[in-house]
Amino acid sequence: MKTLDGKVVVITGAGSGIGRALALNAAAKGAVLALSDWNTEGLGETAELVKAATGKEPRTDRLDVRDRAAMAAYAASVAEEFGVVNVLVNNAGVTVHGDFEAVTYEQFEWVMDVDFWGVVNGTKEFLPHLIASGDGHVANVSSIFGLHGMPGQTSYNAAKFGVRGFSEALRMEMLIARHPVGVSVIHPGGIRTNIVRNAQTAGDEDHESLNRLFDTVLARTSPEKAADIIMGGILRGKPKILVGADAVVIDKLIRLAHPGYQRVLATTANLIMTRARRRK
Repeated sequence: MKTLDGKVVVITGAGSGIGRALALNAAAKGAVLALSDWNTEGLGETAELVKAATGKEPRTDRLDVRDRAAMAAYAASVAEEFGVVNVLVNNAGVTVHGDFEAVTYEQFEWVMDVDFWGVVNGTKEFLPHLIASGDGHVANVSSIFGLHGMPGQTSYNAAKFGVRGFSEALRMEMLIARHPVGVSVIHPGGIRTNIVRNAQTAGDEDHESLNRLFDTVLARTSPEKAADIIMGGILRGKPKILVGADAVVIDKLIRLAHPGYQRVLATTANLIMTRARRRK
C-alpha cells in the first residue's frame, strides 16, 4: 500500500488522542473513514474536525470493542456500505494503575477485554474484508509497555504483550498464506493523550500524582506526531512501528541488556513515582 487516497480506513477509539489524530491524518491523505468509539461526544468532535478539515463527513458508530456480536455487525455493515475495507487500526485502549496485589479481577479483565480482546475481535471480523480488498493492512496498537514490563501495570503489560505476540504471529500467517494483507504492531511511548486521566487506579495509588507525572515528565510526543509516524509506517509496510524517542531508546535498551533491563527500570520507576508523590 503506497497511498491512502480513496482507501477505506477503519479506526477504533477515534474519539480522542491518537485515534483522533490518526483520523485527521488519514483524512488529509484522502482516505474514506469509518470511525468508532464508545464515547459518542468525543467521536462527534472528531467527526466535526475531519469535516472542517476536508469537507467530507466520516462514518461514525458508537462501538464497544469488547462486544463480539457488535463488532461482527459493525464489520459487515462497513463492508456493505463502502464495498471494501483497506485498513484497520485497532486503537481503542484503557489502563489500570496499581500493584497487582491491589488490582481486582474485574479491573484486570476490563483492561484485557478492551486492550487485547478488542484487538482480536476487530481483526477477526475485518480480516476477510482486508484480504478481499487485495490491498489490505491491519495495524494493532500495543505500547512501549508491550516491549518491557512496568511495575504498576500488570494488566496493561499482559494485554499489550499479547497484542504484540498476536500481531507478529498474524503477520507470519499472512506471509505464509500469501494474503495481500500487511500487519503492523505499534509501540507508542509517552503520548499526550487522556489515557492516564481516564485510567482506573487500585489500592492507594494517587490519581492526581499519576496525571501530573504523565503530563509533565512522560508524555513527550504529541498525538499528531504519533499519527504521522504511524501512518508513515503503515504506508511503508513496517511490521514494527516505534513511536517517540522513548520507545526507540527502550527498544534498544531491552535488546542490549536483555532481562537486566528489569532492575534498571524498576529502580527508575520507583524513583520517579516517589518524587511524583512528594509533589502532592
